Amino acid sequence: MNYFIADTHFYHYQLLEPNNFAPRHFGNVDEMNQAMIDAWNARVDENDRVYHLGDISMRPQNTPTDEETYDMLRQLNGHMTLIKGNHDYRSLFKFLDKHNETMADGKPRFEFEDVGSLLKFDHHQFYCTHYPMLLGKVDKIINLHGHIHHYAVPIAENINVGVDAPERDYLSEDLPWGSPLRGEEILEMYAKKQKDMARLQRDAR
Repeated sequence: MNYFIADTHFYHYQLLEPNNFAPRHFGNVDEMNQAMIDAWNARVDENDRVYHLGDISMRPQNTPTDEETYDMLRQLNGHMTLIKGNHDYRSLFKFLDKHNETMADGKPRFEFEDVGSLLKFDHHQFYCTHYPMLLGKVDKIINLHGHIHHYAVPIAENINVGVDAPERDYLSEDLPWGSPLRGEEILEMYAKKQKDMARLQRDAR
């Protein structure tokens, strides 16, 4: 099964502070990191794949070492396709590739994409990128993205899958904070966002 997530920002202690960008209400960064690990591993098993849409880890003024980020990722279940975010350095991807490991199914733990991935799900296409894309008029194409944390693009076809994303409020199931999202949940978010955007357009007339 495929899952989707973005903007984990492991180690990013400044997000613990009261802020309007991505407030994370934990006592310390260790609690925040562990909450994401627990939520991830509760859903994902070793045969699943998680598309991580950028910004794995961050520590302002003292960037986590490649080894620290590698050790964090090794605590997470499944295969990972890592799409480069603006806080993911080339050196990190080189380090992860050098220390990549083969899983029980014979496939590597990590795969890497500089710009994005395209995959099909239930007659839809998911364009997975870190930055939101403006796709124009499309049919059954959804841009899954991160980068903007607690904000949403006011277009139904743009779905923020970050851990802080407001689109998560559309889900009928109250998932633990930091949970990767399934394809079915993406489509639920998309359908409800479509209705919201249509209502806003009617109200604006």
